[in-house]
This record gives sequence, structure tokens and C-alpha cells, in this order.
Amino acid sequence: MMHILLLEPDKILGQTYQSALKRQNHSVDWCRSAQAAIASCDKQAPTVVIVELQLALHNGVEFLYEFRSYKDLQTVPVIVLSNVPPTIKAISTALWDNVNIAAYHYKPLTRLADLINSVDKIINGAPVLNGLVATA
Repeated sequence: MMHILLLEPDKILGQTYQSALKRQNHSVDWCRSAQAAIASCDKQAPTVVIVELQLALHNGVEFLYEFRSYKDLQTVPVIVLSNVPPTIKAISTALWDNVNIAAYHYKPLTRLADLINSVDKIINGAPVLNGLVATA
């Protein structure tokens, strides 16, 4: 069983993702804010992180910079699952070059099965489409 940190501010989506991942026998700590997610990491280091970039107070990119600043969390795979398109240059540069994400899912084009498939691939050490998972 893998421990997944899910950072999703939307209540319905958070509950949906958490339930689906638990059905795959993963433990899931669902947080709705960056502050809560960092506190969660202090309690238990995640195996995989799933993060929305659009958050209140501190956005997902700020969270990822802080997350990666902890030495023991620098190699934890991160999946971005966001309403922010991956084609925005400032976002893609920050994510790909600086915080080393494993996969990026654009929510309007992502099915729940796609997210679960990415988690499974990352956990099993399989490559994820050159670091970008764009689903149609």
C-alpha cells in the first residue's frame, strides 16, 4: 500500500479522487490547502503527491517549491492534476525545470482512470510519456 498526499481544494473532486485511490488499496491523506499538505508531510512522508495548482493563499507551484526544499521529499514523485493548462510557459518552466514533476494531467481532459493509471505507473517505476501525461 502506498501513501498518497492529495492536495485538492474542491470538496467533491477531493472526495472522488480519495475514494478512487482508496479503492486501489492506497492510503490517502487529502488536504485542501498547501499549509495542511506541508503539515501532513511532517507526520508521514508520502510515496506520491497529487496537486492542484489553483489553491487559495499559497498556489500549487509555491507548495511544490516548499515541498522540494525538504531534503527527504526531493525524490517523491509529483503528479499535477490541474485546471491550469500545461502549455502556459511560466507554469511549465517552473514545474519541469525546477520541481521535477513526474506527470501533468489537465483536468478537463483527464478521466479518473487516467489518474489512477499514472499513479500505478509511477509506483511501479514505469516511465510516464516523457514526464507529461496529457489525456484526451
